[in-house]
Amino acid sequence: MDLAAVQGYMRDQRIDGWLLYDFRGNNPVLAQLLPGKRWTTRRALYLIPGSGRPVVLNHGIDENQFKMLSVDRERYLSWGDFNEWLRTKLSGMGRVAMEYAAGGALPVVSIVDSGTVEHVRSLGVEVVSSANLIQVCAAVWSPEAQKNHAKACAEVTRIKDGAFGLIRERLAAGKKVLEHEVQAYILDQFKTAGLETTEPPIVGVNPHSGDPHYFPSADHPMEIKKGDWILIDLWARVPGDENVYCDITWVGFAGKDVPGKHREVFEVVRKARDSVVERAVAAWKTKERVCGWQLDDAAREVIVGAGYGEFIRHRTGHSLSPGPEVHGMGVNIDNLETHDTREMLPGIGFTVEPGVYLPEFGVRLEIDVFVDPSAGPTITSCKQDEIVLVA
Repeated sequence: MDLAAVQGYMRDQRIDGWLLYDFRGNNPVLAQLLPGKRWTTRRALYLIPGSGRPVVLNHGIDENQFKMLSVDRERYLSWGDFNEWLRTKLSGMGRVAMEYAAGGALPVVSIVDSGTVEHVRSLGVEVVSSANLIQVCAAVWSPEAQKNHAKACAEVTRIKDGAFGLIRERLAAGKKVLEHEVQAYILDQFKTAGLETTEPPIVGVNPHSGDPHYFPSADHPMEIKKGDWILIDLWARVPGDENVYCDITWVGFAGKDVPGKHREVFEVVRKARDSVVERAVAAWKTKERVCGWQLDDAAREVIVGAGYGEFIRHRTGHSLSPGPEVHGMGVNIDNLETHDTREMLPGIGFTVEPGVYLPEFGVRLEIDVFVDPSAGPTITSCKQDEIVLVA
């Protein structure tokens, strides 16, 4: 965590303190700010003031779980000690940020229970959401993360090309090729390249490509034949929770003449994807404050305007940030599943992956974007502008 950057942002937003509350390891933000696996049985607090040194409060019985941290620590025994610590530390603070979202609008941020929020408010402070603070400290890419993301993108692009190449080679030779065999090829290539992933990639043919979370398997094999529509979604990273995934989705056709409906939907999704990038770049150039929900609207307006609104099945994109999951802790490009009011801040990343899912086939075109502090929103992954012809 860059403490100076976090405290600078807090002062800009008139936030006097950031209070992270954890009970039995339920707060992933605290786990990322204080790295190192720990098993706790009691409540813990981590207070980051707008200026000065942060401090951890842990129960004495959990002392060994925190002693390796290079941060000031204090301990409590009774609930009275706990409440008195809060009262003393928050004295004089007007606004305190917590993992809270008004009305539960952002489930990914709504971590602290309402009773604890009520208790903090009873001490005379205003509780505000830590949503953007989380981005500043936990979603920003380090220079090393940027470097390793670029490496992952190069390898994932190569492996994606190889997967389509495998299908092309098998079809040309008159040999059978199954969805899960392509999936296995991708996983094997990840291993050879020294990359890690959270789940197996998606390889979906025809109606399967219309299911955003379809996963092939040998238990229900599906052959890829000439004339089929193919969607491949793959994600991987250089190992290490300080690194960021490359996450892309491409589509192809097993033939030379793409059906008109498929090409039409492809163009709609491509325009929707590009509209998000254009909106983000325009906001950066004019120094406009732009939020995740506004970027989502940019894509959905294109799809709805083209008459395919009923075939939208998910938000336009998710956060890419350091941490164990491919779906990170920063802003999502979302005004569908949630109204994401988090800002597009310098140093963060996200995917742009609008999709149109008809019963007979689906199209999703996914790219990765990094908000470079100097250059602004920049596409870091490969970008599909033409349908891959697997013929």
